[in-house]
Amino acid sequence: MFVRSAALAVMLGSLLTACAGSGRLQSSQAVRVVPSAELPPPARVDLFSQERPYLVGPFDKLKIDVFGIKELSEREIQVDASGRASFPLVGSFQAAGRTPNEIAQELESKLAGNYIRNPQVTVNLEETVSQVVTVDGQVIKPGLYPVIGRMTLMRAVATAGGTAEFAKLDDVVVFRTVSGAQYAALYNLRAIRRGAYADPEIFANDIVVVGDSQARRIFKDVLQAAPLLTAPIVVALQNN
Repeated sequence: MFVRSAALAVMLGSLLTACAGSGRLQSSQAVRVVPSAELPPPARVDLFSQERPYLVGPFDKLKIDVFGIKELSEREIQVDASGRASFPLVGSFQAAGRTPNEIAQELESKLAGNYIRNPQVTVNLEETVSQVVTVDGQVIKPGLYPVIGRMTLMRAVATAGGTAEFAKLDDVVVFRTVSGAQYAALYNLRAIRRGAYADPEIFANDIVVVGDSQARRIFKDVLQAAPLLTAPIVVALQNN
């Protein structure tokens, strides 16, 4: 029985050798590691640098208000499949590919030209179905998630509930289409967490796939299938 236990321990150890690693943070050109007591607070500009202009897309829902005019306030409209929307006194206008502020400026211009003196228009995003990222693979909640503001790889994974039990952190792939060409890039989420390199930005229509660790699956299967041992086998596990 002792021989069997030792052999099983050796086999599990060899399967999980790649899982071992230092938990120490690393400095890089993109990330500077400092002692915890020396971590500086963000400047005012840092608090707003995370924003990224949002571009309205087909089937997004907008809420439009014209200040002081009840009949034209709290109007909810939906962009159609062609990227256009309509508003009273204005008619149809192009919405897709523009920011809410750009849409507001166009509505103000058209209303001022024919109907209202110095109109003040506010356009807010109510719901988006066009600007989304797909997060799949070994995450808790795979699915489609809206991209509002600046999204990064770590934020995308966190939005999907974080990594699942069998996630392989050094096998995270991001698929992206640029000017009709398909691209794919491989990232190491563990290295990003340690500061080895910067957390990459994620954009609408990206597909993030967190890999599957076969070593961890085999480890679990072996434990479930192994007969009752006279002594416990203890293996130190780290996320892989």
